[in-house]
Amino acid sequence: MKKLHGRVTISVLAALTTAIAFTGMTGIEQAFAQGEATSSGGFKLLGAGLAFGLAAAGAGIGLGFVGAAGLAAISDNPKMQSRVFIFVGMVESIAIYGIVMMFIILGQ
Repeated sequence: MKKLHGRVTISVLAALTTAIAFTGMTGIEQAFAQGEATSSGGFKLLGAGLAFGLAAAGAGIGLGFVGAAGLAAISDNPKMQSRVFIFVGMVESIAIYGIVMMFIILGQ
């Protein structure tokens, strides 16, 4: 479990570093220098991308744990299949909330 947590932390940090590197920090610095930081559409895109990306990453990690435990439960007792599907749906709803937040951010 600790090895997985460390790998997830490293992969999340690597993804954030890559995202910051490719957003072009000079553009953000110019927006602050010109006073356009509050009206810049780039921050909306960055916020929307982070909202959906982090929600999808969290749902993916959670689905891995729930899916593994669900398959073990179904193999022991096939009558547990409907309950496992409910738990999987609950984890998937996190990604749907991320999509909704992305559209709310982009709509403003």
